[in-house]
Amino acid sequence: MKKKAFLILVLLSFAIALPMMVSAQCAMCTINAEQGVKNGNTQAAGLNTGVVYLLVIPYILATVVGVIWYKKYRKKSVHLNMKSDRINLN
Repeated sequence: MKKKAFLILVLLSFAIALPMMVSAQCAMCTINAEQGVKNGNTQAAGLNTGVVYLLVIPYILATVVGVIWYKKYRKKSVHLNMKSDRINLN
């Protein structure tokens, strides 16, 4: 347990100490897609389809894993042998 906590602490400290350079191009892609659709360009439709695929696939995978997990680990019929006596909670 201590090794896992130490490893997580080291990884978090590296993530905070070493910032990454990120080039955010979402605004450029959005403008190009909008202009392409207005001008009749089919590449914009392909870009939109790619974004939809990237958005939907993780949700589908999570759903499949959840259904498999549920079916594998659920209890079929569990009978609890509980006494019918009343419990006095004083």
